Amino acid sequence: MNKKRNIGFIMIPLVLALGLAGGVFIGKYLSVSRVSPSEAKLRTILDLIENEYVDRIDVDSLLASVVPDLLAGLDPHSVYFTPEELKSTNEDMDGHFSGVGVSFQIVNDTVVVVDVIAGGPAEKVGMLNGDKIVAANDSVLTGKKATQDNVFKTLRGPKGTEVKLKVKRSNSEKLLDFDVVRDDIPVNSVDAVYIADKDNGTGYLKVSKFGRNTFEEFYMALHQLAAQGAKSFIIDLRGNSGGFLDQVILMANEFLPDDRIIVSTNGKLSENRSIAVSDGNGHFQNIPIAVLIDEYSASASEIFAGAIQDNDRGLVIGRRSFGKGLVQHQIELPDSSAIRLTVARYYTPSGRCIQKPYERGADGKYVMDIVDRFEHGEFYNADSIKLDKSKLFLTNGGRKVYGGGGIMPDVFVPEDTTGYSSYYVNVSNKGLITKYAFQVSEKYRSMTKNVKTIEELERVIPRDQTLLEGFVDYAAQNGVPARWYYINRSRGLILNLLKAQIARNVLGYNGLIQMLNQDDVTVKKAIEMLKDGKNGVNLVPMNDADSEVIGDKFNLYKTHDNSKLWKNQKFAEK
Repeated sequence: MNKKRNIGFIMIPLVLALGLAGGVFIGKYLSVSRVSPSEAKLRTILDLIENEYVDRIDVDSLLASVVPDLLAGLDPHSVYFTPEELKSTNEDMDGHFSGVGVSFQIVNDTVVVVDVIAGGPAEKVGMLNGDKIVAANDSVLTGKKATQDNVFKTLRGPKGTEVKLKVKRSNSEKLLDFDVVRDDIPVNSVDAVYIADKDNGTGYLKVSKFGRNTFEEFYMALHQLAAQGAKSFIIDLRGNSGGFLDQVILMANEFLPDDRIIVSTNGKLSENRSIAVSDGNGHFQNIPIAVLIDEYSASASEIFAGAIQDNDRGLVIGRRSFGKGLVQHQIELPDSSAIRLTVARYYTPSGRCIQKPYERGADGKYVMDIVDRFEHGEFYNADSIKLDKSKLFLTNGGRKVYGGGGIMPDVFVPEDTTGYSSYYVNVSNKGLITKYAFQVSEKYRSMTKNVKTIEELERVIPRDQTLLEGFVDYAAQNGVPARWYYINRSRGLILNLLKAQIARNVLGYNGLIQMLNQDDVTVKKAIEMLKDGKNGVNLVPMNDADSEVIGDKFNLYKTHDNSKLWKNQKFAEK
């Protein structure tokens, strides 16, 4: 922690997860008997509208339409959720929902099952990958009704309730009937786990979000890879927009030695001023790691990357991250709606806040920031990145890092546009790669039913030239004529995407990611750096300034059954 930032942190339970302290917050503010002039003014206006306005008005609905604008005047991340939006959001982050247990794609206005979740309700009644769901409880799910929202609403429902599905299977002329009893379905946040470089033992994990169960998934995945011989890890946080703070603290703790700052927060209230320090009990403190980020890596992803970078513990590779340095609490309201209110800023171990600039109530420029980066060439050239040199900080090892606009990677990898052509853009915009990949998957379904790896899959499906020619014919039949100059230019890209989609249909999402990563320049760079021993590990001792700021130590314990116990101690104010 930088001595210049002499912030008096008070230690609290470091579970600043979304939804913490809702009852305390509401109770504190709704129980106040003294009404401020502003509150009295608002109540008077609402009473006048309800009692005297010429038309009948639902005041609750009026408030629901006003509150989002009120919050938008604060910052870009304070938001309002309707009860329906809150339910959907919580299901995604809580790590489970009740449903039938299938992943699907919509191909040619048809709901196609691409993955039947092992042990889930659909598997128990005999549903298979490739099944087409044409109806649920007598509601048609084809044509215009085959939308993602409609499918979610139909297949999800209360645990223990039944949904009757009509399914078309390629080897059956008649529709098949399945009575599926909905049950809790896990929502995974660690989407892919495999050995990316078998020769050098490099394990790969893709973490898509920081949900309530992410650390448990992550912890088990690390040990799974270690058991398979992993001697280094690539942790892919690209596209990960964040989530629960406690989960990222637990994850970073696995890699850091004792007494290293992971993250600190500072807000108006003492409850929102805190600091998290590693306990030295992590199982992977000395294993080389590389963290992948891009412009869509935000919040908790940036906390993890910042903790690794500022402690000189590993390499951060990719492109500049989003730049979200604000912490929100989710507070549920009496009508089951909720607000997510910004209550603090967080700081990386060097003391930097990586929140990019914004103007209160004017989020247009903020929303367009990613587009601006693209137009200014930042995705392709590190020299195009504008760093605020006035916000200079030093890592534990003395390296320069900057605040005020995301995490700048240690190794910049430009966006890969190799293979882009007008032909590729046309077939992509029409969704033809996904549709043709499904046709191939269906044709070879009987031959791929026992396939377990992408190596086995590539021995079964058509060879590259045959696959490409078949796709070009299919595209021509669907309005994109063959233009072989551009096809050859995009050959590698089209083939990789075709095989990746086939892998998803056969092996699930893990197979998709593995196949895509074979041509992913950022993953290749990480493998190369780890192979050459350039992993950024520099475990320097904590300096005196850090010790002064930290005071007493925050300890985090894990029991043998992988549950977490939090021991909280107050920090000495400095």
